[in-house]
Amino acid sequence: MRIALINPNISAATTAAMVEIAQEAAAGRAEIYGRTAPFGAPLITDGPSLDIAADAVNSLAPTLTGTDAVIVAAFGDPGRETLAERLSVPVTGIAEAGMAEAAVDGRRFAVVTTTPKLRQRICETAARHNHSNFAGTWTTDGDPEDLMADLDGLQAALAGAIWMAVEEAGVEAVIIGGGPLAVAARSLSSQSPVPLIEPLPAAVRLTLARALDRRPR
Repeated sequence: MRIALINPNISAATTAAMVEIAQEAAAGRAEIYGRTAPFGAPLITDGPSLDIAADAVNSLAPTLTGTDAVIVAAFGDPGRETLAERLSVPVTGIAEAGMAEAAVDGRRFAVVTTTPKLRQRICETAARHNHSNFAGTWTTDGDPEDLMADLDGLQAALAGAIWMAVEEAGVEAVIIGGGPLAVAARSLSSQSPVPLIEPLPAAVRLTLARALDRRPR
């Protein structure tokens, strides 16, 4: 099985890092290959850049021949619905998958991320998937791009936001919201007081389930 991982930002380094994590999550059940947005922002931090990313994601549709499934690897799932209409294979977003895992057994959950300007879009994504147990989004302080350049600082800031979400809202699970945050998310699980959902591995699991469900029986 071949799964295309689309990075909706223009950073090839971010694509490579996400493909590595996704391939590990696939555990030999699929080949993951990357596609990087041909235009847009190096980091998606607000609504307008998310909208541009949606266009970039859909511009890659002609390059996806021979693919069994697609993952859209940016929180907010830009372009996922339109791409799903154009392709005959499952198209899964990392926000969609992360929220599905966080909400298992009716858990109250929160999103922790670095991009306060995307708070409303994250709320809209939760509503679109009927997650009434979504408690909201907690964000780190400081400029998102500066944080991304400092892995230790990024991890510390995210860890602080996780604790705030738990203390302020009593959530039972937390999602680290962002494809480029996948590396940081991996290192935070042991520090979290509640189950920490990594949306990229969650998307791989959901994608595999969807792709296998479509196979002839």
